[in-house]
Amino acid sequence: MSQPRPVAIALGDPAGIGAEVVLKALAHRQVQRVVAPVLFGCRRWLLEQHRTLQQQNHQVADPRDLHLVDLPLPEPVHCGQATAVGGAASFAWLTAACRAVLAGRCQALATAPIAKHCWQAAGYGYPGQTERLAQLAGGVKAAMLFTARPPQGDWRLNTLLATTHLPLRQAVQTLSPALVQRQLTVLSRFCRQYRKQPVLKVAGLNPHAGEAGHLGSEERDWLAPCLQQWQALNPHCTVLGPEPPDTCWLDAGLAWQGRGYAADGYLALYHDQGLIPTKLIAFDEAVNTTLGLPFIRTSPDHGTAFPLAGQGLAREGSMVAALLAAAELQPLSPLQDY
Repeated sequence: MSQPRPVAIALGDPAGIGAEVVLKALAHRQVQRVVAPVLFGCRRWLLEQHRTLQQQNHQVADPRDLHLVDLPLPEPVHCGQATAVGGAASFAWLTAACRAVLAGRCQALATAPIAKHCWQAAGYGYPGQTERLAQLAGGVKAAMLFTARPPQGDWRLNTLLATTHLPLRQAVQTLSPALVQRQLTVLSRFCRQYRKQPVLKVAGLNPHAGEAGHLGSEERDWLAPCLQQWQALNPHCTVLGPEPPDTCWLDAGLAWQGRGYAADGYLALYHDQGLIPTKLIAFDEAVNTTLGLPFIRTSPDHGTAFPLAGQGLAREGSMVAALLAAAELQPLSPLQDY
């Protein structure tokens, strides 16, 4: 990349570790080479966070040298204390950052973690940042993909969630052949940027992928037939599944260690089914990428970590990966066009 890409960075919940991981990440040379950051947050609060991190002898970027859109906090927020004030601030910072990208002032968006219950306390009834961004982008159908590049190797671990921030019972009720096929199309489009004929794995819903109907009938009744139908219409891909969920990502774990080969993409049917193996394999490298938006949005794969806030203990690896991905990835066409 000849010029650093202007990336809007929403600093997340001010009581969490967002400022810490962002300032640590922006001190990395590989980030500085490809990212021109535009931060959205409270200047006074960010300078306080910077001063604390310097006193703890951390290598961090200096906010005074960065482009910052100052959106002041109306009252102090204390590290580790989840409040409605923090929720309202993170909501406002995300909204302003997204609008800057939509207006063309930045080319991508990276977001620090927010606390969903703080959004709720502030009166914002969104399940998460993904849903708010989809609304701001005109009501597109967004999807959550977690992608990670191993320290060694030329492949990516890609896990797409069929359902996102839903209670488990509601996620099961939401699943349908049409939804699974749509998400397979989304996953295949992303993976085909890296391999012309990707291999995709789909996890089953039940233990042992239903055990031929003895441990659940969803795989037999509709999931396996819908995968066969999608495969017939998409000969450029190989789809495997429904796979037993407890072994679906086993090849990815081995490949991450340099032992064998993994599938190009994995489709998880609900949130934790996909996030548990992804975080176990690649916690510091995984990036949450929102597909379906008219721009690239990335975020680290962890949360606000309130118990760690203010102590200088947060690792910035996932935020580094998120910023590098924001500079590298290209947006795909909106999901409703599939």
